[in-house]
Amino acid sequence: MARNLFSRIELLIIIGLACVPLFISFPYRVNIFLSWEGAYRISQGQLPFRDFGTPLGGMYWAIPAFFFKLFGPKMITLIKAQVFINIIAGLSFRSILGSLSVNKGIRLAAVVLFCISYSFFNFWPWYNHTVIVYELIALAFIFRYIANYGSASVGRRPAWYWLILSAFFVCCSFLTKQDGGGMTFLIACAILACYGLTEKKWMPLVVFAVSFFALLGLIIIPFIHFGFGYWFNHGQPPHTARVSAYEIAGEFLGSSQWIKFYFFLSLMAAFARFRTRAALLADKKGLLLLVLTWGILGEAAIFQVTSYTPPDNNIFFHSFAFACIFSLLAPLTPIDFGKARVALVLTAGVLLWWSGSWWKYGQRIVDKAFPHHEEIVSATGENVVNRSTYQNGVIARDTTEVPQEEWIQTGLRVFDKIYMPPSTVAGIHRLLDMPLLKRHRPGLSVLNMSELTPLAEEIPYPLERNPKLPLWHHLGVGMFNSQAELYEGRIRDHYYDLVLFEFVPGLNNFYPFRVRDVLRQNYRQVDSFLAPRRGGTQGTIEVYVRPDR
Repeated sequence: MARNLFSRIELLIIIGLACVPLFISFPYRVNIFLSWEGAYRISQGQLPFRDFGTPLGGMYWAIPAFFFKLFGPKMITLIKAQVFINIIAGLSFRSILGSLSVNKGIRLAAVVLFCISYSFFNFWPWYNHTVIVYELIALAFIFRYIANYGSASVGRRPAWYWLILSAFFVCCSFLTKQDGGGMTFLIACAILACYGLTEKKWMPLVVFAVSFFALLGLIIIPFIHFGFGYWFNHGQPPHTARVSAYEIAGEFLGSSQWIKFYFFLSLMAAFARFRTRAALLADKKGLLLLVLTWGILGEAAIFQVTSYTPPDNNIFFHSFAFACIFSLLAPLTPIDFGKARVALVLTAGVLLWWSGSWWKYGQRIVDKAFPHHEEIVSATGENVVNRSTYQNGVIARDTTEVPQEEWIQTGLRVFDKIYMPPSTVAGIHRLLDMPLLKRHRPGLSVLNMSELTPLAEEIPYPLERNPKLPLWHHLGVGMFNSQAELYEGRIRDHYYDLVLFEFVPGLNNFYPFRVRDVLRQNYRQVDSFLAPRRGGTQGTIEVYVRPDR
């Protein structure tokens, strides 16, 4: 009964926390244009590399595209897709710990930690998160195979489909993002090699590796002649390789306190738990948990360099390290972590430890119930200097940025439940009311170099299919000089009827400055309005039409 209770609580936590975003509205998310347009194109029958260029793999958009088919291509549909992704991530993590026979109390606390430290605040699909979710699914299948068929005493015939499924999801991880996918393959091989060493069974590693390369080949070969080798970023020119041993070592030694702490603590716990090599090899699941955790810590150390933005991409390692360390130490203590009250205390400790993840959302509720205001000048006329006002920038705020509490909804179907600055909303409606759109909408040729990609559904206008044109317009990341030259030639030839260009001076060619220069020389600017951005990367969306319009 207690075991079922723990399982039910875990499922409730995973599903309950994942579903929270379904009941709230959201400000427009910076850079989410990439998730929307890729999913939209795939839902319309387009394929990466064949119909558009991208340095990412198409599996990033597979789940959102399916949800677009189910619920329509609205921004809020991305939230629904991420709810599903978060549930799958939590179930996969739970399955891994279950297959490794982690104590149910420790597992419950680790599941809570996983949800609040990694899944809960991921409201939108993003490639640096999706790549890890595919990894978790792949690892869950590997450990399911080991749990069911790993012991020498088990007489059942091995079901290779678990390993083939794992290989497929490693392919999905690699075809979402190369660094995470590549490290997933290495971790999986390390786990199966460790399993082969302890069980004297090497066929699972062979089946997995052969399946991975066979499936990867079957997926990639049809796209080779569409420029897959040019677009898919594996460090070759014109891409810039992000794998630098010097940078990885520098980041690891210069910071990475949690990663180093967990590695040291798990190493000490392993020495305390396994006094001899024979004892280590005898506890096969404990050994596999240790190998898995060290692999995850190593991946996190590399991932923080190769995928450096946002800076919390790699925090998936906390829950693995927590489960490993407590699992190694539990037999050495008189504490029974499987008891409900002990598990409750452990879980409460995790919630206190990671209170920053949930308090920033709870604080909004508290602030509404008990509003407070910081005084800059006291009632006696004295200047007030405290934690909130000691910086002059807190007092003299940037007046060009619209506070988020003043953002409003657009009233447009594709942006349902999404808030934007009033000036952005007004600019979108001016755009939709342009005579050009009313007269020529069916055959309109549009270049949209802005983050308002959902306008393709709202206006609407056709998205061009061309493997030479990029989905993502960040110069040096999602497109390169040859694509910039292609756009510039089209602009000089007045190929487009309408051009939207987002000028973000605080970012390095997030939309190519050189294209804007040519655009200003050859097109007529008719409007501009604030982009839905905040902070130091504010931008302006400029509206251009052909000179003869």
